[in-house]
Amino acid sequence: MDGKPKTVDMDEFDRRIIAALVEDGRMTVTDLAASVGLSKTPCQVRLKRLQEAGVIRGFRAIVDPAKLGMDHIAFTEVKLSDTRETALRDFNAAVRRIPEVEECHMLASNFDYLLKVRTADIRRYRIVLGEKISALPHVASTSTFVAMETVLEAGSARGRGGKAG
Repeated sequence: MDGKPKTVDMDEFDRRIIAALVEDGRMTVTDLAASVGLSKTPCQVRLKRLQEAGVIRGFRAIVDPAKLGMDHIAFTEVKLSDTRETALRDFNAAVRRIPEVEECHMLASNFDYLLKVRTADIRRYRIVLGEKISALPHVASTSTFVAMETVLEAGSARGRGGKAG
């Protein structure tokens, strides 16, 4: 196996179900069925199959970070001193334990990882950077970019971006 996720065969009804749930994950099965043009039972069967296949991984609340006082976003480039498989695994496991890191992507670039870090303010970010991110295994250097405004973010409705820190 090459580590690539197995794709799931889906038809137009499955795609409509997914699109409707992305828009409103709290809708009832009855409303979902009506919105995609199916009766309730076939819709439930499809929904269960999509969940079991891992296409739908779960449901969650989308919160407004600014209302929680967490509207400072920084993107941190991380360059590692060692990029052998063991070092990458060590870094990956450790970065998952930092709650302020919302996203972590390994890149093909002149640096190795890009982190999206959310904190209350720049002072808190500096602490997270100095005490947590810089202390991750094999970190050689970091570089930070601070977001001035969020225009589009995963989980937010298109066209309704909010202010970032």
